[in-house]
Amino acid sequence: MSPHDQRATRVVVIAFFTLFLDLAGFGIILPMLPLYVRSMHGTAETVGVLFACFSFTQLIATPILGRLSDRYGRRRVMLLSLAGNAASMVLFAVATQSRLLPLLFVSRIIAGATAGNISACQAAVADVTEGAERAKAMGRVNAGIGLGMVVGPALGSFAAALGPAGPPLAAAALAAIDLVAAFFLMPETLVVTRTLSAESPYRGPQASAPPPLLLRMRALAAEPRLRPIFLLYFLTFFYLTALQVNLALLANARLGWQEAETARMFTLFGVLGLVVQGGLIGPLTRAFGAQNLVIVGAVASTAGLLGISEAYSTWALLLGLTLLGIGFSLTNPLLSTIASERAGRSQQGVVLGLGQSAGGAARTVGPLIMGAVYTRVGATAAFQTGALAAFLALIVAAFVRARGEAHAAPVTES
Repeated sequence: MSPHDQRATRVVVIAFFTLFLDLAGFGIILPMLPLYVRSMHGTAETVGVLFACFSFTQLIATPILGRLSDRYGRRRVMLLSLAGNAASMVLFAVATQSRLLPLLFVSRIIAGATAGNISACQAAVADVTEGAERAKAMGRVNAGIGLGMVVGPALGSFAAALGPAGPPLAAAALAAIDLVAAFFLMPETLVVTRTLSAESPYRGPQASAPPPLLLRMRALAAEPRLRPIFLLYFLTFFYLTALQVNLALLANARLGWQEAETARMFTLFGVLGLVVQGGLIGPLTRAFGAQNLVIVGAVASTAGLLGISEAYSTWALLLGLTLLGIGFSLTNPLLSTIASERAGRSQQGVVLGLGQSAGGAARTVGPLIMGAVYTRVGATAAFQTGALAAFLALIVAAFVRARGEAHAAPVTES
């Protein structure tokens, strides 16, 4: 194995464990957030506002952190994010002990403001990989997210035996371990060049300063070759909120399932992500291409959501969930692959950050819409709304393939 391959393998492994520990910590506290809010005399509406605060703050902060990673390095942003996560979880624990709801909001806002780990890790992987190997690496790194969300709730159930502060303190401990490991093991992957190239605007040490960050972000968001990718990010995470908000309600109403059965459903969804993203995505990308697989993922997601909307038996529900899990697991890492290829090395961080922000916008708006449709119209309509979003993603993905977006020259800075 060449030194470059060894370095790439090291980066992928560290990025995988970074996101695994990060998301495991999030998974520890996620199922218990409504209970914490209720113990502080909050309501279900308060829970919704709490989730919205996190998502909105993350929406604003992620592209800024992405640009900082382009300028100052992936490693520094990862360390900042992990430190912020650890601090937010400590504040979370203090809030649970003192039953201070405002402090709980502060902890989630800090977590959202420093949630740059996903885009920084993806940018680091993109720095050291290319082509099908990049898709394979992105799949493995994203599998860390899925594994964390499977393991986290199980750890939280054990930590809860230590008292209300047990789960957030366990999450803080994972973030601290992750911070120390990244500090000593994670190499910097960003190489800033000042030579004439298609990917860099610099013309030697005398080069003029790049445009302000907001202007850069606006220009990239308006770039015709990137807009469909950002739209795919939004639609993909939008249709996923139908699962996150409504699946437990539908299963309880139609099948009488309680917490244990619902937890097994989400475990199945996570396992599908591990299998697809951790092992199959690389060979499938080499065989069929990233753009074709995104189309397949959108088709599977559309069929899965329609199947869930009409599911009145356990097997029908599991079939729909399996199709949706496969579809999302195919789409999610490949969007990162296509976005990084379109960006070029000098702008990967900010472009991936904008993609994550598009997903963050969907995670902010989606739960409000899906919850309202479920309440006002019904479960079938809620999942049909998700299926419509997945079908729109299919149309956009077909447009991207027709235009050959992923094979065009990278977008250059202006």
